[in-house]
Formats: sequence, C-alpha cells, structure tokens
Amino acid sequence: MADNVTPTVRDVLFAYNTAHEAYGRFVCNGVNQEQARNAVALLLWLEQGDVEAIRHMGSFNDNVLMHLAAEANSIMLYLRGEQSFFLEIPLLSRLAPQGFIDPGFFVFHQDLVVRGVADILDGVGALIFDDRLYRLLARYQTGLLGRMPPELAAPYTFRSVPVPEDCRSMFITFSRGQHVDREDIFNHFRNKWGDCIVRVLMEKTTGGAPPMYGRIIFKRKAFISLVLNGEQLVHINIGDRQIWLRKYYPCMRNV
Repeated sequence: MADNVTPTVRDVLFAYNTAHEAYGRFVCNGVNQEQARNAVALLLWLEQGDVEAIRHMGSFNDNVLMHLAAEANSIMLYLRGEQSFFLEIPLLSRLAPQGFIDPGFFVFHQDLVVRGVADILDGVGALIFDDRLYRLLARYQTGLLGRMPPELAAPYTFRSVPVPEDCRSMFITFSRGQHVDREDIFNHFRNKWGDCIVRVLMEKTTGGAPPMYGRIIFKRKAFISLVLNGEQLVHINIGDRQIWLRKYYPCMRNV
C-alpha cells in the first residue's frame, strides 16, 4: 500500500486481527475485559520495541497465554504504584530480541510506558476491541455480505475526539483524618506519569474541617482504565497515606 493512501477501517481491522484474537482469548479464559484491553495495548506497545508477543499469540496454548496475561497485569500494577513485590517477567523477556527485559525499565520510565499504552487505548484500540466490527468483517470476508459495508470501507483517520470532563474523572475518598492535599495528589501522578492531570478538586468544607472526598480530572480517558485495571475501587499510597479511587459519575457528590 502506498504511503499516501489512507487505510480503510477494514485494513486496520485486518492488520490488528491477531491482537483482537488475543483479546478474545484472554477474555474467554477469564481475564477481566478492562485488564485484557490493557494487556493487549501494553503488548502492542512493547512490540514496537521488538518484543514479539502479539505476533506469536496464535502459537501459544492457553496456559502460556495466561502466564503472559499475568505478567502484563503485574506490569500494570507496577505502573499504578504497587511495588511491594518483585516484578518477574520471564516469558516476556524470552520474547525480547536480547532475551532479557530489565524490570527496572517499567519503574524508571513509567511516563513513557503509560503514554504509549494510552495512545493505543484511545487510538486504534477503539477498533481492536470492537467485537461488532470484527463480526461485520467476518461476514464480509466469508461472502455473507455482497458489498463491503460503509463502516468497513470508511477511511481510518485517528482524530482526537474531545471527551467530557465527567468521562475523564475519578472520585477520590479519604479515610477519616487522613486526607491528602490536592497538590500532593497532583504531584504524585505528575512525577510518575507526566503531564496527565488537568486539575484536582476537593470537597468544600466549613469551620476548618478536612475534606473527605475529591475528584481528579485526567487529560485522557485511558488514564482511568490504567488506574483501575479492571477493578471497581483501588487505593494508592501517597506518602504515608492512602487515597481511594473509583470512576466518577455525575450523580456523585458535587466536586
């Protein structure tokens, strides 16, 4: 295909078919859908550095596949800040050209990894994880549809679509008497993941009472997926205190 030819949605679906199949196998083997998406996005990003995981997925049995999912999940936990265990990724290391991946890379380059995975989740991931589009592609490829459906024939051009703040927000709660200042929350994520937060809001209180809840507004929706990684509620340590995070919904308290 010439460089100046814009690929169609069908072209992109076909190019990432192995990644979609990997996602489907993860889910069929019991991996949470959000974890499965994050794992595939991480493996696709690693493949840009020649860690040949996705392209060999078809030859992996389910046991090997689940080991790969577990290693990808452990990296996601590291990126979230859960570093109370030793990161072991022997299978991924065997797939690297030099046969070794330094786990410290994921610790010292968290911003690089997170941005790369978020780019995939917010970009081509919209097609990779769309089962409906792949069913449509299968019907077309098997001749059940006479002409290529417009959805598949449409040119694929990634454009950043503005996402409302509510869809990029997380609700924060604190233990009683253990609130964390907004600046500390902002700096925690900025130091780890780079420029990823728009602002941090706190409950408005009276009489000098500390806030009990707040709200983080991220710059991109994908960051929420990387924080939660398939869980409904997570805690993150900031200094010697914890904050609890979940998805924000407009019906929650006004912050």
